[in-house]
Amino acid sequence: MKISLERLSCTIVTTWCLLGLTGASVPATKVSDVELKIGIVQRFASLPDDELILEPTKGDKLKLTFTDGKKPQTLVTANPVKIQTAMQPLTQPFLDEQVILGTFRTFETAENSAEMWRKKGIEVEIAQPERWQVWAKREVYNTPLLRRLLLKSVNAAGKKTAYVDSKVLRRVPQASWVVNGYRYNRNQLKITSDKNLIGVSVNGKAKSKYLYAGKLQLQPNAYGTYTLVNEVPLETYLRGVVPYEIGANAPEAAMQAQAIIARTYALRNLRRFEIDQYQLCADTHCQVYYGLKGATEKTDKAISATKGMVLTYNNELVDALYSSTTGGVTAAFSSVWDGENRPYLKPIVDAPQNVWNLSEQNLASEKNFRLFMSLNKGFNESEQQWFRWRKESSLENITEGLQKFLKVKNSPFAKFQTVKDIQVVERSPGGRILNLAVKTDIGTFNLHKDEVRSAFFAPRSTLFYLQPLNKGKPGVWGYAFVGGGLGHGVGLSQVGAQNLATLGWKSPQILKFYYPGTQVQMLSDVMKMGNR
Repeated sequence: MKISLERLSCTIVTTWCLLGLTGASVPATKVSDVELKIGIVQRFASLPDDELILEPTKGDKLKLTFTDGKKPQTLVTANPVKIQTAMQPLTQPFLDEQVILGTFRTFETAENSAEMWRKKGIEVEIAQPERWQVWAKREVYNTPLLRRLLLKSVNAAGKKTAYVDSKVLRRVPQASWVVNGYRYNRNQLKITSDKNLIGVSVNGKAKSKYLYAGKLQLQPNAYGTYTLVNEVPLETYLRGVVPYEIGANAPEAAMQAQAIIARTYALRNLRRFEIDQYQLCADTHCQVYYGLKGATEKTDKAISATKGMVLTYNNELVDALYSSTTGGVTAAFSSVWDGENRPYLKPIVDAPQNVWNLSEQNLASEKNFRLFMSLNKGFNESEQQWFRWRKESSLENITEGLQKFLKVKNSPFAKFQTVKDIQVVERSPGGRILNLAVKTDIGTFNLHKDEVRSAFFAPRSTLFYLQPLNKGKPGVWGYAFVGGGLGHGVGLSQVGAQNLATLGWKSPQILKFYYPGTQVQMLSDVMKMGNR
């Protein structure tokens, strides 16, 4: 989804400038002025007892602003505010339905699917009611007849997993809160404070109590519930990301590399939640963000030392993907997701010295792959828990996981009862599974790339091989998944970066190792390139 420079419009400071790269966007302001909108509680009111408690810091007050009729009203309180929801009866039943064109594990896969549908002339939008989905655009397919005509056409073209998700709503959640003895019921609520600090706890859980800088807004989303959005400057946002992503005790160079990557990732991914009118989430579907609760002097120093720095390739922001551990070899983008490849995201042996030559012993070969997985010395992650793992799973558990996955995908194979065999059909040159065949009592289906991690409970990555187990009895009891790494394995390894930092590598060296051909630049310089 390349955005052309002809579409740029940067005439005033509040206008968003879309750089000539995939989905990357930054405003035409100073870096410190970039404001992000983060969905910190995404589906509030999905459970009837959901509750939010907002608190001012000591000596401060909360300002709650909402529209009362046509006139905005502001309430001020020094007390905590509890936001609850109750089901509100509708005067008339409401038909809520969408055409679901696909369900996916990740945004990357959903975005590629969305682009394929657009090329076929179908207008779509990406949603995340729970899993990522591609919907036929509701504004376009806005009647039951249009939706069913579209579905009929899509099914006739062979897309049998598309379906209409239809619900008749008689009640909807209504948010309410009490201030100064009065209860208010509104769908939009802005929360600010003089100190720009607001405490938030979710459902009264001590572990879910956080402190956020900036502003908050409670707003409806596309799923009939609410999202609590934190409006926060970019550099302040990073204070709530870096400690949770790489840890407060990581070596300084690794922290700085994480700060640069997290900044780049945020600016590159502002399009993720357009359907819900915010930009990023606060969990592993984006970057983990818990406000200022975990901020430390060390992480703040790393963010400050790299202020405004981003990672680029040909003067464009990179797709700054990263994961916990790679298992000894990073993955190419196309080994995990469909879509246009990124030349700087390719298989790299994750070691400071030469322990394996991928050009001579490519891991698409099952023999080479198993030999590689038997190695455990000399890698950046050698001493870490998830570098190598083995997980046994019974056929019963495997069947349960597969059935659940296939049901979500609306696959006809969801009705299978027995797994007869599982085989790796194809691997990438970096060893990731590209195609896994599952033979069942009603036929054989194939799992591709990141689908594999969704379909089974056992594997921690797609870098694994299978061993049939019989447990001393006739027939197959189950399988051992023998693998390495935790997560998709694309780009920087957080564990590997820390090892390289302890060896004396600086953050630019670490980033060039994991993203070959890239360079660290100031964001303002990248913007100038984009505005030529």
